[in-house]
Amino acid sequence: MKNLIASMMVILCVQSIATAQTSTSTKKATIDSVKWKADHYVIDRDTAFKDPRLAIKKLMGGNKRFVENKSIRPRQDAQTIKKLGFGQKPFATIVSCSDSRVPNELIFDQGLGDLFIIRTAGQVSSAASYGSMEYAVLKLYSRLIVVLGHTECGAVAAAVERPEDVPGHIVTLINDIKPAVAKCANMPGDPVNNAVRQNVIDQVNALRDLDPILHKKYVKGEILIVGAVYDIHTGKVEFLDETMKDLPEKTK
Repeated sequence: MKNLIASMMVILCVQSIATAQTSTSTKKATIDSVKWKADHYVIDRDTAFKDPRLAIKKLMGGNKRFVENKSIRPRQDAQTIKKLGFGQKPFATIVSCSDSRVPNELIFDQGLGDLFIIRTAGQVSSAASYGSMEYAVLKLYSRLIVVLGHTECGAVAAAVERPEDVPGHIVTLINDIKPAVAKCANMPGDPVNNAVRQNVIDQVNALRDLDPILHKKYVKGEILIVGAVYDIHTGKVEFLDETMKDLPEKTK
């Protein structure tokens, strides 16, 4: 009887392993298919580096994989680390909030050396942030800047609530976001998330007008500057239509 039970257990284990291997093989075949790669914008990073419009699609595809729990986690091996020791060519610059729930490489399913990231609370920019963006554009040849806000942002919420006696330098963040809050004062819906979107739009416009480097390169179409909002509940990134319209074409 014991031998029979042992034999049955062995058979069940073998069947489980076989099923798992088949499932893994099927999943890999699906992920490696031409259609899957097209639907999820699995395109060569060097192509995205040269074309900011393709870079946007690459970020969208990466987020799609992340939301579907099908992240491929590219370029995260020892060989990539060694290669990057000789230099970097990030295909996008992300101006993001410091919130710990918004890890840029994870939500866009990108790897080492892919994203040049500048993070502050409420993605509020100052001279150091501007200099970092200009460095990415001039020295690293990054052609895409994405301003990335997120739902229920604490810095934006503080600007909406306007607490008294704000300590230290936190007040500078609130003051920078207040204009966006004022524009949304009479809008229906959630006041914080309304202000989050408007804050991103205002920041995009400010960067497009920033002299002497970003404005000049933007109007010539040499770089693109767009905005997006990350939903902390779903993991989805929405690129804002207001910042995606009438993008400049590169002049010859």
